[in-house]
Amino acid sequence: MKKFIVETYYTCTFKTVHSLDNLNEKELAEIDKRTDGMVEVIDVKLNNRKTKKIGETTSHKNDKKVSASLSKDIAGKIKNSQEVSINTKTNLKIKNQSRFKMPDRRKGYIQKAQIGDHKVYLHTGEYNDGKIGEIFIDTNKEGELVKAMMNNFAIAISLGLQYGVPLEEYVDAFIDTKFEPSGNVLGNDRILSASSILDYVFRELAISYLGKEDLAHTPSISSAKNITDGNTEDKFLKIVKNITSKGFVRSNYEEKLVDLSDVRINLKTKN
Repeated sequence: MKKFIVETYYTCTFKTVHSLDNLNEKELAEIDKRTDGMVEVIDVKLNNRKTKKIGETTSHKNDKKVSASLSKDIAGKIKNSQEVSINTKTNLKIKNQSRFKMPDRRKGYIQKAQIGDHKVYLHTGEYNDGKIGEIFIDTNKEGELVKAMMNNFAIAISLGLQYGVPLEEYVDAFIDTKFEPSGNVLGNDRILSASSILDYVFRELAISYLGKEDLAHTPSISSAKNITDGNTEDKFLKIVKNITSKGFVRSNYEEKLVDLSDVRINLKTKN
C-alpha cells in the first residue's frame, strides 16, 4: 500500500491602486513601473489539495520566490483577512445556536376542523408577546406511522420557529400543497376548503398570526374597522392583550371584548 502526504497552498488575489495626476498615454505607459501604489487584498483562497508520495523530495524554491515577492504589508493583510474570516464564522455559528425557548406556562389555542372524513386538531403555543413559537397536529383515522410523522413534522416546525425562522417562510412553502385528505373543511369559520392537511394548517396560521386575509375564504367581521396602535393605549385593553391568545382572537382584541359596565351584580349573602 502506497502512502501519500497532502500539501496545501494559498492563493492571494490583490490589486495595486495608483493615483494619476493626468490621464494620458504617458502616465498609463509608466504605471507598471511605479512602486508607490496602495496594495489591497481582494481574496485569499485555499488551493485544491496536492498529493505526493512519501519520500519524494519537494522543492520549495517557488515558495521562497513567492514569499520574497510579497511585501510585509501584503502578508499582514492576508493574516488579518484570515482572522476576520475565522471570527465571522465563529460569530455566525454562535448566532445560529441561539434558541428562544418557550415559557413554561404559555398561551395558545386549539382549532378543530374536519377535512373530508378526517378530523384535524391544531394546537399552538405563543410567547408572552403573542408571537407563535410551537405547533402540534393531531389527526384521527390515521395509522401510527402517519401520526408519528405528523408529530415529528410539528416538532421540526416548532424548533425552526424557536430558532428564528419566520412563519412567512413556512406559509410560502406549504400553502397549496396537494395530497389526501383534501376537500371541504368543516369547523373553521375562515377556511372552507383545503388541498391537504398542511395547506389547511399553514393557511390557518397565516390568517391568525400574520393577518393574511387573502388566504381566507370568508371575510373578517372586523375588517372594516381600522385598529391602530393609538386606539390600544387603554390600560384595560393592554391587560386583555397580555392574557389573551393572539391567534385565538386573530388580533381583534377590541371586537372580542364584552362591555359589562351596565351589569350589576348583587354580592349580598343570604342571612
